[in-house]
Amino acid sequence: MAATQEKATPCCLDAAPAKSSALLRKASDPMRDWTVSGSDPSQDPIRNRAAVPTLIRPIETLPAPSTNTTATKGIPVMLRAQTSHPLEPLSAAEISVAVATVRAAGATPEVRDSMRFVEVALVEPDKHVVALADAYFFPPFQPSLLPRTKGGPMIPSKLPPRQARLVVYNKKSNETSIWIVELSEVHAATRGGHHRGKVISSEVVPDVQPPMDAMEYAECEAVVKDFPPFREAMKKRGIEDMDLVMVDPWCAGYHSEADAPSRRLAKPLIFCRTESDCPMENGYARPVEGIHVLVDMQNMVVLEFEDRKLVPLPPADPLRNYTPGETRGGVDRSDVKPLQIIQPEGPSFRVNGHFVEWQKWNFRIGFTSKEGLVIYSVAYIDGSRGRRPVAHRLSFVEMVVPYGDPNAPHYRKNAFDAGEDGLGKNAHSLKKGCDCLGYIKYFNAHFTNFTGGVETIENCVCLHEEDHGILWKHQDWRTGLAEVRRSRRLTVSFICTVANYEYGFYWHFYQDGHIEAEVKLTGILSLGALQPGETRKYGTTIAPGLYAPVHQHFFVARMDMAVDSKPGETFNQVVEVNVKVEEPGKNNVHNNAFYAEEKLLKSELQAMRDCNPLSARHWIVRNTRNVNRTGQLTGYKLVPGSNCLPLAGSEAKFLRRAAFLKHNLWVTSYARDEVYPGGEFPNQNPRIGEGLATWVKKNRSLEEADIVLWYVFGVTHIPRLEDWPVMPVERIGFTLMPHGFFNCSTAVDVPPNTCDLDLKDNGMTAKPIQNGLLAKL
Repeated sequence: MAATQEKATPCCLDAAPAKSSALLRKASDPMRDWTVSGSDPSQDPIRNRAAVPTLIRPIETLPAPSTNTTATKGIPVMLRAQTSHPLEPLSAAEISVAVATVRAAGATPEVRDSMRFVEVALVEPDKHVVALADAYFFPPFQPSLLPRTKGGPMIPSKLPPRQARLVVYNKKSNETSIWIVELSEVHAATRGGHHRGKVISSEVVPDVQPPMDAMEYAECEAVVKDFPPFREAMKKRGIEDMDLVMVDPWCAGYHSEADAPSRRLAKPLIFCRTESDCPMENGYARPVEGIHVLVDMQNMVVLEFEDRKLVPLPPADPLRNYTPGETRGGVDRSDVKPLQIIQPEGPSFRVNGHFVEWQKWNFRIGFTSKEGLVIYSVAYIDGSRGRRPVAHRLSFVEMVVPYGDPNAPHYRKNAFDAGEDGLGKNAHSLKKGCDCLGYIKYFNAHFTNFTGGVETIENCVCLHEEDHGILWKHQDWRTGLAEVRRSRRLTVSFICTVANYEYGFYWHFYQDGHIEAEVKLTGILSLGALQPGETRKYGTTIAPGLYAPVHQHFFVARMDMAVDSKPGETFNQVVEVNVKVEEPGKNNVHNNAFYAEEKLLKSELQAMRDCNPLSARHWIVRNTRNVNRTGQLTGYKLVPGSNCLPLAGSEAKFLRRAAFLKHNLWVTSYARDEVYPGGEFPNQNPRIGEGLATWVKKNRSLEEADIVLWYVFGVTHIPRLEDWPVMPVERIGFTLMPHGFFNCSTAVDVPPNTCDLDLKDNGMTAKPIQNGLLAKL
């Protein structure tokens, strides 16, 4: 990701002018005082750190707060450090250096020309390096993150160099390799890549295929369209204009040895637009059935082609398109009045690079080509207790979409949208459409393309505040006095498109200390064609000759927890809570008793668990060393939302690669290289249960550990007629909620609502229904 941009979404009101220094100085905490213009230098925590050892870099090298703090368009921006934080996403210059370094290391010109760059990602440093950076090198400077030792900590004068990890596919040899390249600020920024980095290691990974790339998809489509037998097959279906044809290359998956990774394969799905002048013609409305195509993506040739069954193209459905108004035979609604979100004094959050502070929360924003949005170092500032960590790293690491129709080609539709494609690489530029409202902070994202160039997705991540209804309310019936607090949340999000579907990924932070993870599913259904008079039990007929197969969507959230724990500490455990009904007897004479029973999950194999709404099952991550005022261990609980498990037999082919779908919850002891639940390379993966299902066989102890939660949640989609031509947003997710973490509710600290007591109804109160009509007063 690039340096952040301070701008408001073009769909919203113009930005308010920057706050005056007098307004900014209203903040009460010292950190806020020294990060705004006009602040008192005596409050600078840098200048007050007299106890810092002399091994630390001289503090004068950092810019003075009074001259380096700005407030652009109302967003207070904190002091910017001179060097990149260890968790800062790779810049465009760093990516260029990494690519040039690897390409230069190629043994021959042929090898260098054959290199294709699938991924360039930051090598995230060990947790103690992050702790050191946050303690002494980057604001807000938190020395408490480091463990206390006799004589004080020995602090090095600089942090270790940043490193990049590259996944490289050799198009000539069909080999995949992983490279580690050392970077430095001089290499990446000052010299603009003139001086190359240093190769630390390189390794060929046997028997794998890396994710597919957009360039490959475009080339595959062109190859299929130029294939004479394909053109002849389309001609039989009445299509001679290849510009109307859409070829969506899908990864082959793994169904038999024919799909082995010794070849790089794609099995495209075919669709066809109608002859229409509609600017947003929905090509997915006409799937082409009966054609089998297998493409060698290494050499870009058609390996297999068969016109198995002539299924007529579905007729052009007048309701097929999703453009507004008359272009789809309808009329837009005219009764929607403007709804404006305004923040005349600017937002309540503050941003320094990728470091965010809001309502006692602070965290860092990251981004990868595979996962998309990553949230690092999540902590809550809790009065006299100071900074209290909650999680080290939060992200969505995989998603799987299996279809339930046993007929071709739908049985092989089981996409791994992160591992086979990359959620981040498919992210949107949010300036192309009003995805967020209000005062917005955008972050760019940088990626390498297949040939090693750097591409930028502008406005890729959205950070903004949202009103969220009532936080809490109570009215005393004796006095008539009422107290109410309005809820506000900070939302960090991105949206990606993988073929026909859109997915929005959201992390919501609330004022009462809880975090909500949410996925929004929308887009266009993936359809099948029907013979005249035919129906399918495995889907819904939504238009003449057109049906939508049943399918499921599964997402995996990986949560590297750190409840009240410094980086690297092993003081967390997980307990499962189930509500049980008391047995009839002397303890339950009225047969009304029930209670919550806790069970410690002692090992990884014991911690493979499923949701159970009948027992209100949830899980709590507890710190084994910290207690609250009642003597209970402090914790955060994972509260499931609606969920499901795979509706497939145990021998289903997609479960070879997605064994992690067999349980809703997995818990592991942190290991640096255990990130992707289906393994790093699920594309055409022949190995059974690689990844999470294999790691837990170590059966490591969880009684006191550095805990990682893997929560698998999904939705079963039985398409409706109302899901056509667009699928309205469906929301699923879960909540991380404080449980004994705070001594009392933090919601009481939220300022009371203010309102106009002379409220009017603006003449819109409705009369009783008369003659079937609703009249205004």
